[in-house]
Amino acid sequence: MSKRRKPRETAPKTKVRDIFVARPFEGMADEPEWVALRELVPAASAPLTLKPEIIEEYGDRPVTLSTVLPMAWPAMSRRDGQIFIGLQRHVQSGDVSRDLAVAILNALGTKPGDTVSVPALPGQGPRLQDLLVDGPLDITLYESFEYWLDADQMQDANVKASLERANASIYPTVRLAVAKAAYWCRVAPDKGHVRWVLSDPEDRALDALARLSAAGELLLGEGTRFAGMFRAHGLLVPVWDVPGEPEGADWEAPLADFAKRYADTLAIDEPLDAAGRRAKQGLIGRQLTLR
Repeated sequence: MSKRRKPRETAPKTKVRDIFVARPFEGMADEPEWVALRELVPAASAPLTLKPEIIEEYGDRPVTLSTVLPMAWPAMSRRDGQIFIGLQRHVQSGDVSRDLAVAILNALGTKPGDTVSVPALPGQGPRLQDLLVDGPLDITLYESFEYWLDADQMQDANVKASLERANASIYPTVRLAVAKAAYWCRVAPDKGHVRWVLSDPEDRALDALARLSAAGELLLGEGTRFAGMFRAHGLLVPVWDVPGEPEGADWEAPLADFAKRYADTLAIDEPLDAAGRRAKQGLIGRQLTLR
């Protein structure tokens, strides 16, 4: 009679649990701009300021937020010591703030010029709000991704070819001054978009848009169309189709007029009437997917 083989002992597998955070940038001074840079803007950067205790532990290296990095990397440690953190990346967990925090910490622990290794699921630990001195973002928009590279990298033929491919994906974008996190962009030769990340809680923002829709006051002027809206990290982003001409800054005044109507309507604290409820359902049915 044969003996039964004893099962080989193995270490129990540990299941990594992901945590979903609907508003990862909540509480930050420029929450809507963080969302806009992650969802709307092709090429932009903003310097970040580390808290003193983080500098004391990891050293004082300049850290720059970038909309995207080469190959959608989460972080990059340049040979000159500068660190770049990518907002738009392929792999992410359910808490974008934690993703960015671990990318910063791993980059700070990486020698200049070396590849930064960042885990797909970072697990528990500090979040972005724990690492940074909070404040308004000093955003710079670009027409090229050359800001990624130092002088030595610009001489590499392969790097130049990769840069050209990345630059082809950039569409003209203008940051509008009349409202925080509002951007005009050209999506076709004869068509533009105005996109605005609203800072207000989603339910209140949706009710205000519904009241404006029911009153016929949702447009930005003649020749414009309310294309719809989408949700991004817990905030609403209305989108308008606008003519290819005029461009960019010419939409400041129309958006300023709408922003005033929106603010006045947002202050209304009573239930929606029947027309408002119908308009709200119509808006919900017109949610967009831009990416």
